[in-house]
Amino acid sequence: MSQTIEMPLFPLNTVLFPGMPLNLHIFEDRYKIMMSECIEKRRPFGVVLIAQGEEALGPLADPYFIGCSAQIVQVQPLGQGQMNIMAVGKERFQIVSLDRDTRPYLTSMVEPFPIRDTDHEQTLANSTRVRAWLKRYLEILKRTGQIEVDVNQMPNNPVALAYLSAVLLQIPLSQKQELLAMSVVHELLAELRSIYRREVSLLDTLLDPPDDDADDEATYSLN
Repeated sequence: MSQTIEMPLFPLNTVLFPGMPLNLHIFEDRYKIMMSECIEKRRPFGVVLIAQGEEALGPLADPYFIGCSAQIVQVQPLGQGQMNIMAVGKERFQIVSLDRDTRPYLTSMVEPFPIRDTDHEQTLANSTRVRAWLKRYLEILKRTGQIEVDVNQMPNNPVALAYLSAVLLQIPLSQKQELLAMSVVHELLAELRSIYRREVSLLDTLLDPPDDDADDEATYSLN
């Protein structure tokens, strides 16, 4: 049986994946308190995508129920309790229950939600395919000046590759949340491959649109 633990939650307009970095500027009183407690106790906090509500100020937002724990690795105090923090995604979790009343911030009981490798051969095959599509995608983005990534520095671990691929995709947050919530590695990789094929095709078309005149000429030429 999975162990259920209490975890403070930070609802954000971002989807955090295990192993990925997260930079935050902490300025709200409730999150100053939360982060100070996490730093003092060296405990992680949970990052959850906002399902409904606002990221800052106002009532506590409603989160999606699959998130990722984050461990603080660097703190820059800014005075008056404000700070910049850098954290790293650790493990996926599933919310069992929410508590909006005990603390000024959202807390929850969560249980681990590890991804499963049910078909290792298929995982490796899908990982190879995703790697190839990811390289093409990054090369296109490099041409547009949108991103600078060394395509030769990709992780060998299929799960790490999957999460990096999910982070780098420029797709709606709701789609990234669906990727985070997938429970089987080779299925996640297969979905990523499908998305990358679509995105690469779209970007190729936008960057190199077909020449209508050339098409017409080719269509109606008598030669």
